[in-house]
Amino acid sequence: MIIQKYTMGMGDRFAHQGKAQLESVIKGQDQGIDVYPTWNKSFREHSIVKSQPQDLRVEADAAVSALGWNRDYYVDADHIGLKTVDAFLEGSNFYTLDVADFVGQTAEADDLEAFIQANLQYTGALRIPGIDAPFEVNEADLRMVAGKYLAAIKAAKSIYEHILAAKGAGSFVTEVSVDETDLPQTPTDLFFILSMIAAEQIPVQTIAPKFTGRFNKGVDYVGDLAQFEKEFDEDLFVIAYAIKQFGLPHSLKLSVHSGSDKFSIYPIIKKLIQKHDAGLHVKTAGTTWLEEVIGLAEADGDALAIAKDIYAGAYARFDELTAPYATVIDINKEQLPTPEAVAAWDSEQYLGTLRHEQSDPRYNQNFRQLIHVGFKVAAEMGERYTNALKANEAVIAKNVSYNLYQRHILPIFGA
Repeated sequence: MIIQKYTMGMGDRFAHQGKAQLESVIKGQDQGIDVYPTWNKSFREHSIVKSQPQDLRVEADAAVSALGWNRDYYVDADHIGLKTVDAFLEGSNFYTLDVADFVGQTAEADDLEAFIQANLQYTGALRIPGIDAPFEVNEADLRMVAGKYLAAIKAAKSIYEHILAAKGAGSFVTEVSVDETDLPQTPTDLFFILSMIAAEQIPVQTIAPKFTGRFNKGVDYVGDLAQFEKEFDEDLFVIAYAIKQFGLPHSLKLSVHSGSDKFSIYPIIKKLIQKHDAGLHVKTAGTTWLEEVIGLAEADGDALAIAKDIYAGAYARFDELTAPYATVIDINKEQLPTPEAVAAWDSEQYLGTLRHEQSDPRYNQNFRQLIHVGFKVAAEMGERYTNALKANEAVIAKNVSYNLYQRHILPIFGA
């Protein structure tokens, strides 16, 4: 299974927006944007909303059938490990191997020495075609990168082999995620991580490094745009070189996690993937959930009341709901409106506060991030919430499709 050049990861917490998401991809295809859908959902998200991994396959298949999509599509077991992968074996054909827990663990001494010996040829002046200045690499550098990542890549091999035994070669796409680390990877880090992956014979097709800056959930990128551009450009050169050096799949491409709403870096990404003629995978998981709440607020009446109650519940359980996402949110609690204030809002005030329109003086990124992590509140509403999704399907679908196409697919992959 060879992944296409451009893929868009589309999360859907409550499995109601598959058609609206696919409509945005079809709209892109109609405009000559050859992007392919990847429905993704993590074990944590399934646990919170009490769904099963197979439910995501059912949603994707139903959307594909309803809209007559006759091209490839993917169902991503997002951020899985050995402890969680089994439930995803039947329905998924894309696996994001999350080895964050193993980063920094000590590798076996024999494995470490084998890595050093295999990569001593790259010490001295490491020249990556396309990057002007060589990178100076010594044996201590090799030991440092191996000390941080070798055990993690060994863990990725274990997960991959487990999936392979169950599904067979060539039946799924493998992504390796190393983005949940304390510091961004340098180009040489990425080069040697790819060396490790190749040595383990993992046929990786997408790699998710940690980039410079903050990729907070559902809000714009925070960081040095010039530095991000430099890193992204160099990473693309590294991947092209590593494919040739290590015999990695020619379809290998970068994956941008927490990629939703990073509007300030989309022009950079677009420019660079065109410059390199490179592929790209972008995950936009939480955006659909936020657009559901926006659709409910726009519908007004009882639907707006649900949106207000979601905020009130999230505000009351702030510490509980934000703790699992502490590394990917920045919420100033003092800048959050009180639930009592929100209860008095009309539809337009709620929409202006939540919608990611940075030019709107009402927009509040703290409010938006809290709603983003507050989907557990909606899940606990049960049928009150899901019945509202059904009753207001048209207005919600309009928001979901517009957001994914106009604000993500078009600015990243458009001509």
